[in-house]
Amino acid sequence: MDGILQVFAAGATAAAIVVSPVPGSGASPGPEPTVVAAGLKDPYELIMGPDGHLWFTEKSGLKVNRVKPDTGTVSTVLDLSGQAIHSPMGKDGVLGLALHPDFGKGKGTDYVYLSYTYKGRDENKTKLARYTWADGKLADAHDILTELPSSNDHQSARLRYGPDGMLYYTIGDQGNNYETHHCHLNHAQTLPTVDQVAKRDWVTYQGKVLRIAPDGSVPGDNPVINGVRSHVYAYGFRNPDGMAFKDGQLFVADQGPSTDDEINQVEAGKNYGWPDIAGYKDDQAYVYGAWAQAPDCASLPYDPNKIPSQVPQTKESAFTKAFQKPLSTYGTTVKTGYNFGLTPTCTDPKSAYMCWPTLAPSSLEVAGDDLVITMLKEGIVYRASSDGQIKDKLYRTVNRYRDTALNPDGKTLYIAVDSAGITRDLRGAPTTNLANTGAILAVPYSG
Repeated sequence: MDGILQVFAAGATAAAIVVSPVPGSGASPGPEPTVVAAGLKDPYELIMGPDGHLWFTEKSGLKVNRVKPDTGTVSTVLDLSGQAIHSPMGKDGVLGLALHPDFGKGKGTDYVYLSYTYKGRDENKTKLARYTWADGKLADAHDILTELPSSNDHQSARLRYGPDGMLYYTIGDQGNNYETHHCHLNHAQTLPTVDQVAKRDWVTYQGKVLRIAPDGSVPGDNPVINGVRSHVYAYGFRNPDGMAFKDGQLFVADQGPSTDDEINQVEAGKNYGWPDIAGYKDDQAYVYGAWAQAPDCASLPYDPNKIPSQVPQTKESAFTKAFQKPLSTYGTTVKTGYNFGLTPTCTDPKSAYMCWPTLAPSSLEVAGDDLVITMLKEGIVYRASSDGQIKDKLYRTVNRYRDTALNPDGKTLYIAVDSAGITRDLRGAPTTNLANTGAILAVPYSG
């Protein structure tokens, strides 16, 4: 495909993977990816542990596993099939994963933190829990924060142990005001009240980045937003599937609707605009249609780019709150009048959205001075500078890339790929014929 660059350094090789390369992956010229593990059920969060193993969650498999990169041996360290819940093809299940910074150092803090969907008091919810690593298994479950919002869409669920000793967690807007949830109110701009925090009612945590003390409490130095201190660190996000710390600064990749995927530099207490603003505040190709506020919403034909007059609509310029603009929108910002309809490569109305300019960023990884970003809609690994500007396209296969991890020597990038779904083939046409399904791949990397 034109413009796809192969930038791996000569002589940079993957770890001693013993399984065969992927046949016919359709990658751009250069080394083929190598399969580290296959037959997985939607690997979601992937991290390189200090024990030399890749740790990962299985979203639909409802497990936490480890794999030794040089042998491909996978071992299950926690099976939550009796507790966690996954909707068919949904975004819920066993999701975020983080290891304590002192894991494996003999300090009595061999803790692993996890998020997963479960049956709550009244409906499905998400919880954060802490486990202790002992004798090759995760045990001694301790709930940290329960009854968090959950949905079968826009979970985000990236979990990081920050350099300040706090846990950071992303929660998407749950898909509200969009597609099958378009008649549900979007709460990305809704902030918790004092009463809600006192009652541990977290419904307004949708569309937020949370900052959580390791025991689940609200840190005393969290920002006071609208007169209330809660777990909310920043707000106004759609589906922040990527999160990473670089030099103490928090970066988040957020998926746009029809346009405007974003890289954001996230600061305490700031508002990032969604759903009133997508990308920049420029009134280009986006109007906020509040579908859930329309009379007889369920009877209206849903199209995010052709909003009926019955749906209240506001331009981005009408948003008067303080707004933190993104560092970058990946070049996916287009002007009003852009054709969101069928194209020569997207001829099926059911998959026309695959030709919209969004790429659906799914993860962020720090690699030296750069940020590595994966995409769901193109199966491309991008590299960006710390100011959010895309530098190059590193690698491509016909897959849905979900997350990455970097080998400690910086020479191998591991990539988790979804078990199913839709992406673009090398011609740019939608396809569900993925080169790999439910796998972890290894490719050479050089920063």
